[in-house]
Amino acid sequence: MRILTLNAQNLRLRRSGDGPPRFDGARDRDTPGDDTPAAAALDLADRRLTAQVLARAGADVIALQEVFDRATLDYFHDHLMRAAGAPAYPHRACLRGNDGGGRNLAVLGRRPWDALQSHAGLMAAEIGRENPPGVAPETPVFRRDCLSLRIGALTLFLCHFKAPWPDPQAAWPVRRLEAEALRWLITRQCGADPGALWLIVGDLNEPEGPGAPGSALAPLVADGFAVDLMARIPAGQRWTFHEPGAAGRYGRPDTLLAAPALAARWPGAVPQVLREGLSRDAARHAGPRLPDVGAHRPHASDHAAVMLDLPGL
Repeated sequence: MRILTLNAQNLRLRRSGDGPPRFDGARDRDTPGDDTPAAAALDLADRRLTAQVLARAGADVIALQEVFDRATLDYFHDHLMRAAGAPAYPHRACLRGNDGGGRNLAVLGRRPWDALQSHAGLMAAEIGRENPPGVAPETPVFRRDCLSLRIGALTLFLCHFKAPWPDPQAAWPVRRLEAEALRWLITRQCGADPGALWLIVGDLNEPEGPGAPGSALAPLVADGFAVDLMARIPAGQRWTFHEPGAAGRYGRPDTLLAAPALAARWPGAVPQVLREGLSRDAARHAGPRLPDVGAHRPHASDHAAVMLDLPGL
Protein backbone atom coordinates (compact mmCIF):
# COMPACT_ATOMS: atom_id res chain seq x y z
CA MET A 1 0.00 0.00 0.00
CA ARG A 2 1.25 3.46 -0.88
CA ILE A 3 0.05 6.26 1.42
CA LEU A 4 0.46 9.97 0.74
CA THR A 5 -0.28 13.02 2.87
CA LEU A 6 -0.39 16.62 1.68
CA ASN A 7 -1.53 19.94 3.12
CA ALA A 8 -3.12 21.32 -0.05
CA GLN A 9 -3.11 24.95 1.19
CA ASN A 10 -6.69 26.19 0.97
CA LEU A 11 -8.18 24.00 -1.75
CA ARG A 12 -11.64 25.43 -2.36
CA LEU A 13 -14.04 25.42 -5.31
CA ARG A 14 -16.17 28.54 -5.72
CA ARG A 15 -19.29 28.96 -7.82
CA SER A 16 -20.80 32.34 -8.64
CA GLY A 17 -23.73 33.12 -10.90
CA ASP A 18 -23.66 31.53 -14.32
CA GLY A 19 -19.86 31.49 -14.59
CA PRO A 20 -17.80 28.32 -14.47
CA PRO A 21 -16.58 27.03 -11.12
CA ARG A 22 -13.13 28.26 -10.09
CA PHE A 23 -10.58 27.08 -7.57
CA ASP A 24 -8.85 29.12 -4.94
CA GLY A 25 -5.11 28.91 -5.41
CA ALA A 26 -2.44 27.67 -3.03
CA ARG A 27 -2.13 30.95 -1.15
CA ASP A 28 -2.98 32.23 2.31
CA ARG A 29 -3.31 35.90 1.27
CA ASP A 30 -0.87 36.89 4.01
CA THR A 31 2.13 37.46 1.75
CA PRO A 32 2.56 40.72 -0.19
CA GLY A 33 1.18 40.27 -3.67
CA ASP A 34 -0.87 37.17 -2.82
CA ASP A 35 -4.18 39.02 -2.54
CA THR A 36 -4.26 40.84 -5.87
CA PRO A 37 -5.94 40.27 -9.26
CA ALA A 38 -2.59 39.09 -10.61
CA ALA A 39 -2.36 36.51 -7.84
CA ALA A 40 -5.88 35.28 -8.52
CA ALA A 41 -4.94 34.71 -12.17
CA LEU A 42 -2.52 31.99 -11.02
CA ASP A 43 -5.06 30.02 -8.98
CA LEU A 44 -5.89 27.43 -11.61
CA ALA A 45 -2.21 26.95 -12.41
CA ASP A 46 -1.59 26.21 -8.73
CA ARG A 47 -4.29 23.58 -8.68
CA ARG A 48 -3.08 21.90 -11.83
CA LEU A 49 0.30 21.55 -10.13
CA THR A 50 -1.36 20.11 -7.02
CA ALA A 51 -3.09 17.56 -9.22
CA GLN A 52 0.16 16.71 -11.01
CA VAL A 53 1.95 16.00 -7.74
CA LEU A 54 -0.80 13.60 -6.72
CA ALA A 55 -1.05 11.98 -10.15
CA ARG A 56 2.70 11.36 -10.36
CA ALA A 57 2.72 9.74 -6.92
CA GLY A 58 0.08 7.14 -7.75
CA ALA A 59 -0.75 6.50 -4.11
CA ASP A 60 -3.41 4.04 -3.00
CA VAL A 61 -4.58 6.35 -0.22
CA ILE A 62 -4.31 10.14 -0.27
CA ALA A 63 -4.80 12.09 2.96
CA LEU A 64 -5.36 15.80 2.34
CA GLN A 65 -5.56 18.73 4.70
CA GLU A 66 -7.23 22.10 3.98
CA VAL A 67 -9.97 20.95 1.61
CA PHE A 68 -13.15 23.02 1.80
CA ASP A 69 -15.83 20.40 1.18
CA ARG A 70 -16.80 17.23 -0.66
CA ALA A 71 -17.89 19.15 -3.76
CA THR A 72 -14.41 20.66 -3.98
CA LEU A 73 -12.80 17.25 -3.57
CA ASP A 74 -14.99 15.62 -6.21
CA TYR A 75 -14.50 18.38 -8.77
CA PHE A 76 -10.76 18.44 -8.16
CA HIS A 77 -10.60 14.66 -8.64
CA ASP A 78 -12.81 14.53 -11.71
CA HIS A 79 -11.49 17.56 -13.59
CA LEU A 80 -7.87 18.10 -12.54
CA MET A 81 -6.46 14.90 -11.07
CA ARG A 82 -7.85 12.70 -13.82
CA ALA A 83 -6.70 15.19 -16.48
CA ALA A 84 -3.21 14.99 -14.96
CA GLY A 85 -3.18 11.21 -15.42
CA ALA A 86 -4.13 10.11 -11.92
CA PRO A 87 -5.90 6.78 -11.49
CA ALA A 88 -9.51 6.87 -10.39
CA TYR A 89 -10.18 7.23 -6.69
CA PRO A 90 -13.78 6.01 -6.34
CA HIS A 91 -13.75 6.24 -2.56
CA ARG A 92 -13.69 9.82 -1.25
CA ALA A 93 -14.65 11.66 1.91
CA CYS A 94 -14.44 15.22 3.22
CA LEU A 95 -16.20 15.82 6.53
CA ARG A 96 -16.82 19.20 8.09
CA GLY A 97 -14.61 19.78 11.10
CA ASN A 98 -14.12 22.64 13.54
CA ASP A 99 -12.19 25.10 11.37
CA GLY A 100 -14.47 28.03 10.66
CA GLY A 101 -12.58 28.80 7.45
CA GLY A 102 -13.40 25.42 5.95
CA ARG A 103 -9.94 23.84 6.24
CA ASN A 104 -11.21 20.29 6.50
CA LEU A 105 -9.65 16.85 6.19
CA ALA A 106 -10.21 14.70 3.12
CA VAL A 107 -9.35 11.19 1.99
CA LEU A 108 -9.22 9.59 -1.45
CA GLY A 109 -8.88 5.82 -1.82
CA ARG A 110 -8.43 3.41 -4.67
CA ARG A 111 -9.95 0.67 -2.54
CA PRO A 112 -12.74 0.90 0.02
CA TRP A 113 -12.23 1.47 3.71
CA ASP A 114 -14.09 -0.52 6.31
CA ALA A 115 -14.80 2.37 8.64
CA LEU A 116 -14.35 6.14 8.72
CA GLN A 117 -15.10 8.28 11.75
CA SER A 118 -14.78 11.96 12.56
CA HIS A 119 -13.71 12.96 16.06
CA ALA A 120 -14.42 16.66 15.66
CA GLY A 121 -16.83 16.56 18.59
CA LEU A 122 -14.39 15.08 21.12
CA MET A 123 -14.28 17.13 24.33
CA ALA A 124 -11.45 17.40 26.84
CA ALA A 125 -13.64 16.03 29.64
CA GLU A 126 -14.10 12.77 27.70
CA ILE A 127 -10.38 12.04 27.98
CA GLY A 128 -10.10 13.24 31.57
CA ARG A 129 -8.52 16.60 30.74
CA GLU A 130 -9.41 20.27 30.84
CA ASN A 131 -9.03 22.83 28.09
CA PRO A 132 -6.01 25.14 28.38
CA PRO A 133 -6.45 28.44 30.20
CA GLY A 134 -8.29 30.94 28.05
CA VAL A 135 -10.01 28.25 25.97
CA ALA A 136 -13.77 28.00 26.56
CA PRO A 137 -14.88 24.72 28.18
CA GLU A 138 -17.30 24.01 25.33
CA THR A 139 -14.49 24.12 22.74
CA PRO A 140 -13.72 20.70 21.18
CA VAL A 141 -10.20 19.30 21.52
CA PHE A 142 -9.32 19.17 17.83
CA ARG A 143 -9.07 22.53 16.12
CA ARG A 144 -9.90 20.88 12.79
CA ASP A 145 -10.60 17.19 13.23
CA CYS A 146 -9.09 13.75 13.55
CA LEU A 147 -10.39 11.21 11.04
CA SER A 148 -9.85 7.52 11.74
CA LEU A 149 -10.36 4.96 9.00
CA ARG A 150 -9.54 1.31 8.60
CA ILE A 151 -8.29 -0.11 5.30
CA GLY A 152 -7.75 -3.83 5.63
CA ALA A 153 -5.34 -4.43 8.51
CA LEU A 154 -4.27 -0.76 8.73
CA THR A 155 -5.93 1.97 10.76
CA LEU A 156 -5.09 5.52 9.68
CA PHE A 157 -5.45 8.57 11.90
CA LEU A 158 -5.52 11.71 9.78
CA CYS A 159 -4.97 14.98 11.68
CA HIS A 160 -4.29 18.68 11.26
CA PHE A 161 -3.25 20.21 14.59
CA LYS A 162 -3.27 23.82 15.77
CA ALA A 163 -0.73 26.01 14.00
CA PRO A 164 2.00 27.68 16.12
CA TRP A 165 1.10 31.18 14.94
CA PRO A 166 0.21 33.95 15.40
CA ASP A 167 0.93 33.15 19.08
CA PRO A 168 3.22 30.11 19.53
CA GLN A 169 2.96 30.19 23.32
CA ALA A 170 -0.84 30.10 23.27
CA ALA A 171 -0.91 27.42 20.57
CA TRP A 172 1.47 25.02 22.35
CA PRO A 173 -0.95 23.77 25.09
CA VAL A 174 -3.74 23.44 22.51
CA ARG A 175 -1.52 21.23 20.36
CA ARG A 176 -0.38 19.27 23.44
CA LEU A 177 -4.01 18.52 24.30
CA GLU A 178 -4.62 17.40 20.70
CA ALA A 179 -1.67 15.02 21.00
CA GLU A 180 -2.98 13.63 24.29
CA ALA A 181 -6.42 13.15 22.75
CA LEU A 182 -4.95 11.39 19.72
CA ARG A 183 -3.05 8.97 21.95
CA TRP A 184 -6.27 8.35 23.89
CA LEU A 185 -8.16 7.60 20.66
CA ILE A 186 -5.51 5.20 19.39
CA THR A 187 -5.33 3.40 22.73
CA ARG A 188 -9.11 3.14 22.76
CA GLN A 189 -9.29 1.72 19.23
CA CYS A 190 -6.07 -0.27 18.91
CA GLY A 191 -4.29 -0.38 22.25
CA ALA A 192 -5.38 -3.84 23.36
CA ASP A 193 -3.49 -5.47 20.47
CA PRO A 194 0.33 -5.09 20.56
CA GLY A 195 0.42 -6.21 16.93
CA ALA A 196 -2.03 -3.56 15.74
CA LEU A 197 -1.01 -1.72 12.60
CA TRP A 198 -1.81 1.98 12.78
CA LEU A 199 -0.34 5.14 11.33
CA ILE A 200 -0.76 8.83 12.14
CA VAL A 201 -0.56 11.04 9.05
CA GLY A 202 -1.05 14.74 8.45
CA ASP A 203 0.09 18.20 9.40
CA LEU A 204 0.72 18.19 13.16
CA ASN A 205 2.18 21.69 12.97
CA GLU A 206 5.08 21.06 15.32
CA PRO A 207 7.96 23.38 14.36
CA GLU A 208 10.77 21.05 15.46
CA GLY A 209 9.19 17.62 15.07
CA PRO A 210 7.71 15.17 17.59
CA GLY A 211 10.98 14.14 19.24
CA ALA A 212 12.36 17.63 19.89
CA PRO A 213 12.84 18.90 23.46
CA GLY A 214 9.70 20.63 24.63
CA SER A 215 7.65 19.25 21.75
CA ALA A 216 3.89 19.46 22.16
CA LEU A 217 3.76 16.07 20.44
CA ALA A 218 5.74 14.34 23.20
CA PRO A 219 2.72 12.29 24.40
CA LEU A 220 2.68 10.51 21.04
CA VAL A 221 6.26 9.25 21.24
CA ALA A 222 6.71 8.93 25.01
CA ASP A 223 7.37 5.39 26.28
CA GLY A 224 7.79 4.18 22.71
CA PHE A 225 4.09 4.63 21.98
CA ALA A 226 4.72 5.63 18.34
CA VAL A 227 7.76 5.60 16.06
CA ASP A 228 8.62 8.71 14.08
CA LEU A 229 9.16 7.37 10.56
CA MET A 230 10.39 10.78 9.39
CA ALA A 231 13.44 10.17 11.59
CA ARG A 232 14.48 7.51 9.06
CA ILE A 233 15.30 10.35 6.66
CA PRO A 234 18.69 12.06 7.13
CA ALA A 235 18.27 15.04 9.46
CA GLY A 236 18.94 17.76 6.89
CA GLN A 237 16.44 16.29 4.44
CA ARG A 238 13.33 16.00 6.63
CA TRP A 239 11.88 19.42 5.89
CA THR A 240 8.44 19.48 4.25
CA PHE A 241 7.41 23.15 4.39
CA HIS A 242 8.75 26.48 3.21
CA GLU A 243 7.28 29.79 4.30
CA PRO A 244 7.61 32.39 1.54
CA GLY A 245 8.59 35.99 2.05
CA ALA A 246 11.28 37.60 4.14
CA ALA A 247 11.23 34.92 6.86
CA GLY A 248 11.82 32.08 4.43
CA ARG A 249 11.52 29.51 7.22
CA TYR A 250 11.70 25.78 6.65
CA GLY A 251 10.00 23.20 8.85
CA ARG A 252 8.74 19.64 9.11
CA PRO A 253 5.12 19.90 10.29
CA ASP A 254 4.06 16.96 8.12
CA THR A 255 4.31 13.79 10.12
CA LEU A 256 4.19 10.00 9.88
CA LEU A 257 4.02 8.35 13.30
CA ALA A 258 3.68 4.57 13.27
CA ALA A 259 2.64 1.86 15.66
CA PRO A 260 5.72 -0.05 16.92
CA ALA A 261 4.39 -3.16 15.20
CA LEU A 262 4.17 -1.36 11.87
CA ALA A 263 7.65 0.14 12.22
CA ALA A 264 9.07 -3.30 13.05
CA ARG A 265 7.27 -5.04 10.20
CA TRP A 266 8.58 -2.55 7.61
CA PRO A 267 12.05 -1.58 8.90
CA GLY A 268 13.07 -0.36 5.45
CA ALA A 269 10.03 1.83 4.87
CA VAL A 270 11.53 5.32 4.52
CA PRO A 271 9.15 8.21 3.74
CA GLN A 272 9.70 10.09 0.49
CA VAL A 273 9.30 13.87 0.52
CA LEU A 274 7.99 15.03 -2.87
CA ARG A 275 9.15 18.61 -3.37
CA GLU A 276 8.69 18.99 -7.12
CA GLY A 277 5.65 21.22 -6.63
CA LEU A 278 7.27 23.69 -4.22
CA SER A 279 8.11 27.24 -5.25
CA ARG A 280 11.56 27.84 -6.67
CA ASP A 281 12.26 30.22 -3.80
CA ALA A 282 12.48 27.13 -1.56
CA ALA A 283 16.16 27.06 -2.45
CA ARG A 284 17.05 24.11 -0.23
CA HIS A 285 15.47 21.86 -2.82
CA ALA A 286 18.06 21.36 -5.54
CA GLY A 287 16.13 18.60 -7.31
CA PRO A 288 13.76 18.78 -10.27
CA ARG A 289 10.50 20.69 -10.24
CA LEU A 290 7.39 20.48 -12.34
CA PRO A 291 7.77 22.64 -15.46
CA ASP A 292 5.18 25.31 -14.56
CA VAL A 293 6.43 26.00 -11.02
CA GLY A 294 7.34 29.66 -10.55
CA ALA A 295 9.68 31.63 -8.32
CA HIS A 296 6.88 31.99 -5.78
CA ARG A 297 3.76 30.94 -7.68
CA PRO A 298 2.42 28.96 -9.40
CA HIS A 299 3.12 26.15 -6.95
CA ALA A 300 1.28 23.06 -5.77
CA SER A 301 1.32 24.10 -2.10
CA ASP A 302 3.67 25.56 0.47
CA HIS A 303 3.95 21.98 1.79
CA ALA A 304 5.61 19.04 0.13
CA ALA A 305 3.73 15.76 -0.14
CA VAL A 306 5.04 12.89 1.98
CA MET A 307 4.68 9.33 0.72
CA LEU A 308 5.21 5.94 2.35
CA ASP A 309 5.25 2.48 0.77
CA LEU A 310 4.16 -0.52 2.84
CA PRO A 311 4.61 -3.50 0.48
CA GLY A 312 2.25 -6.39 0.88
CA LEU A 313 -0.31 -4.53 2.97
